[in-house]
Order: sequence, then C-alpha cells, then structure tokens
Amino acid sequence: SSGINAEYGVPNLHVMKALESLRSRGFVREQFAWKHYYWYLTNEGIQHLRDFLHLPSEIVPATLKRQTRTEAPRPTRPKGPEGPRTGQAPEREYRKAGPPGGTDKKSEVGAGSQQFEFRGGYGRGRGGFGSAA
Repeated sequence: SSGINAEYGVPNLHVMKALESLRSRGFVREQFAWKHYYWYLTNEGIQHLRDFLHLPSEIVPATLKRQTRTEAPRPTRPKGPEGPRTGQAPEREYRKAGPPGGTDKKSEVGAGSQQFEFRGGYGRGRGGFGSAA
C-alpha cells in the first residue's frame, strides 16, 4: 500500500490525524480491531460538520437515513396439516429402533445398563491394582 487513498488522493496519515482531532473533541467514536481503525460520527460531530460546511439541517448522513424496502415482502410458508411433518417420523423411528429384534437405543445406555468390569493396567502408576512396584 502506498499510504495514499486511491479514490481521493489524500495521504492516509492526514485522514488519521484529522479523525484523531475530531475524536479528541468528541465528534467521532473510534474503534480499533484487527489492525484497522473504524470511526463513527457522533450526533455532536454531525452538527459540527453541518456548521463547518454550512449545510442545512435537512442534510443527514446516509447511514442514518431510513431504508425503504423496494422488494416485495417474502411469501409465508403454507401451513400443512397438524401433526408430525413428513420426513421427520421415519428418522425418529430409526433412532428408537436399535438392532433388529432388540430394545430401543435409549434404554441401553447409562449407569447400570451393563455389567461393570475392572481391568487393571489403566490410570496412574505402574502395574495393575494392588501390585507392589
């Protein structure tokens, strides 16, 4: 980057110093994120620029103007019959089914669902349970 704004031909340092001056007087709010500065005009800053540039009060920054919707409103989804929607019931049945001829999957999990078995050699230290090392 050359340090000069390509669109306006103004050095970036001049822009930064001008905005630093406006910030010190409370006319802009500064935000710094990811190596970039963002400046936002305050209401006092808007009034200051109107006075300095001799602009009428009808002039409003584009970011403060209400946007008018030119597009048609989005259509609503048609309501179907009450009850489960198509496509969901088979998934729910699949999840409950488990292996053919078995019980449902939810009853096979959790504490007490299987026989507890101790296998040595896992955890801290050397050897298994009760070994003198």
